[in-house]
Amino acid sequence: LKLTGERVSALLGDVSGWAVASDRIHKSFTHENFVQAMAFVNRVAEVAEAEGHHPDFCVHYSRVDFTIWTHAVGGLTENDFILAAKIDGLRDGG
Repeated sequence: LKLTGERVSALLGDVSGWAVASDRIHKSFTHENFVQAMAFVNRVAEVAEAEGHHPDFCVHYSRVDFTIWTHAVGGLTENDFILAAKIDGLRDGG
């Protein structure tokens, strides 16, 4: 179910550092080097595959930019925020 602006704002408060742009959420993570950035991407890939929900990402040497939204609804769903929280947990060592 596609979320409304009010619900998006509420859920955004539950995920630190994520920002809304149009119908998507974005966040960048900085690592010490390329190898650490890629290790992080690989951890995210495992979670994303298990969830059946795959974020877009771009690696810029030590920075990884993520974009999340649900293609099927053309916007944001609660699952997008759940995945964002799981990505944050991986960064925190989870």
